Amino acid sequence: MRTSRPARAGQYAALLAYLVFLAFPFLWLVSTAFKPAQELGKLDPTWIPLHPTLDNFRQAFDEQPLLHAALNSLTVALGAAVIAVVIATPMAFVMARHRSKLTSAATGWVVVSQAFPFVLVIIPLFLVLKNLHLINSLVGLVMVYVVWSLPFALWMLVGYVRAVPRELEEAAAVDGAGRVRTLVSVTAPLLAPGIVATALFAFITAWNEFFFALVLLKTPERQTLPVILTRFLGAEGVADLGPLAAAAFLATIPSLVVFALIQRRITGGMLAGAVKH
Repeated sequence: MRTSRPARAGQYAALLAYLVFLAFPFLWLVSTAFKPAQELGKLDPTWIPLHPTLDNFRQAFDEQPLLHAALNSLTVALGAAVIAVVIATPMAFVMARHRSKLTSAATGWVVVSQAFPFVLVIIPLFLVLKNLHLINSLVGLVMVYVVWSLPFALWMLVGYVRAVPRELEEAAAVDGAGRVRTLVSVTAPLLAPGIVATALFAFITAWNEFFFALVLLKTPERQTLPVILTRFLGAEGVADLGPLAAAAFLATIPSLVVFALIQRRITGGMLAGAVKH
């Protein structure tokens, strides 16, 4: 059944309006980052800066240790992404290839666990990390991010594993390969796009996360970039708007680049589990 031209035009108009709605905060952020202080104080602000300047970026780097905080964020995000993928890949293989009531219950728990609010787990999590002497530690924060991103990473990889034909694994078994050898030599190479997409998703999650980092990291030299951005707010909640926008713009760029690389693969991973071979 074909869609009529008016209906199709309405769909495109709705999609365009949605894209504009999503792009508005980022466009406002970019505009603010390049505006001088005089333009930021105007009652009738303009979208395009009348006198673009880089002073906000210079001031942001002078006021706060953005590079050191970015290095902390990079360390935590990379560590969480690698560990999450290493753990999730064999788990996804087992859940996809050996279906039972137990694996079905585990899959349901994975989905339900994503609905838990941060506030629900932060107190017991803080106590556990305190007993392990991992408060104010990047290692402790990596452990938190691994646990938090693991359910969705596992869900994504299960879809990719199910998309791999069983015949290839059966042929490897006939040749004498065990399950571990089959996973490493046969399944894992075919899962490479899915593994990369999952790792990048875990990276984005850890890079942008704020609440856990705010609670668990105490000293400035350990804090990540999202936490450092809050320092541009004054004691009475008044924001140093220009430098804040400049720093937030720089912090957003890695997430945008990574998401542009994985957005198609994330969709593929969600739909792959529905494909039968």
